[in-house]
Amino acid sequence: MLLDGLQLPLTTPFYPDGRLNLHKLEHNVARYSKTPAAGLVALSEVGEPTLLSEEETRKVLRSVVAATAEEKVLLAGVSRDSVAGTLELAESAAEFGYDAVLVRLPSMLRGERTKELLAYFHAVGDRSALPVVLYSSAEDGALLPAEVVIELAGHSKILGMVDCSWDRPRIESIKNGTASYRRDVTVTTVFTAVTGRMQSRNDGAEAKNLILATELMDGAPAVATPSKTVAKTRTKVVGFQLLSGRTEGMLEGLTTGAVGAMPAFAAAAPQACYEVLAAWKDGDEGLAGEKQMRLQEVAARIERQMGVAGIKYGCDLNGYFGGRPRLPLLPLSGEERTEIEALMQGMRN
Repeated sequence: MLLDGLQLPLTTPFYPDGRLNLHKLEHNVARYSKTPAAGLVALSEVGEPTLLSEEETRKVLRSVVAATAEEKVLLAGVSRDSVAGTLELAESAAEFGYDAVLVRLPSMLRGERTKELLAYFHAVGDRSALPVVLYSSAEDGALLPAEVVIELAGHSKILGMVDCSWDRPRIESIKNGTASYRRDVTVTTVFTAVTGRMQSRNDGAEAKNLILATELMDGAPAVATPSKTVAKTRTKVVGFQLLSGRTEGMLEGLTTGAVGAMPAFAAAAPQACYEVLAAWKDGDEGLAGEKQMRLQEVAARIERQMGVAGIKYGCDLNGYFGGRPRLPLLPLSGEERTEIEALMQGMRN
């Protein structure tokens, strides 16, 4: 699976009483599907995954698929501390139609636990129903050591990593250590990702074009009329795919070798985040730098200090439903909401 571009992490909407609001989730996803984002990520950290029950988790995963355009790559956060729990969610994600799963370091394996870390991720990779994308974050002690990432990159089912620290020497070490790894991915004729849902549609269209033997035997003329044009595909060779997980570090990540980004603030301002990647892709590093600078103060205050509550209020300002986070996370004060309104004045849809 190709991970290029903006992979947009989704928030999880709730009613004021804390119940899951799937209607608003589907509303958000339908709108995000019309943005230039290459993919959507359900139940990343900004989606409050640890605050959902197992039943709610599956409801969210199913609802996201139902509302997403088929050309958007879909990643599902399925991390559980146990291998068995992670694999069960990965199986559900595969059944619903996701393209890959996002897996982070288990809470019990923080610290110097290299052998157990490798055992965990190898077991998940060996048996996962979908390809695996690693998730690494330094803020809560979930940073994956470079030597662990380099070894895991050789696994055939582990496609890449979202890194939220983006320490340049560490990333360069990982890039050098994984330089020899190559795999083929299926892409469109313009080198965009081909999702599993697109392939399923194509397979279904091909099946409908078949002429039944019984129709030929009764002497009646049989004409096969395709319901949809089957998309042409080609193969692209990619390495171990790295994505920047910090809004503040998107441009630095791209200059260091990231193929895309998964910034939390993209949930509130997808266009502003996409413009950094678009300018970089067009070869205009100066413009990319200007677009990145516009995000610096906003991301530092809203994403890093106010967290999920701040991002959700940013969603409300831009026509996406944010609402309140789920307890024990607290909503913003009036002063904080006023501050976000001022910070985002130039990023309103």
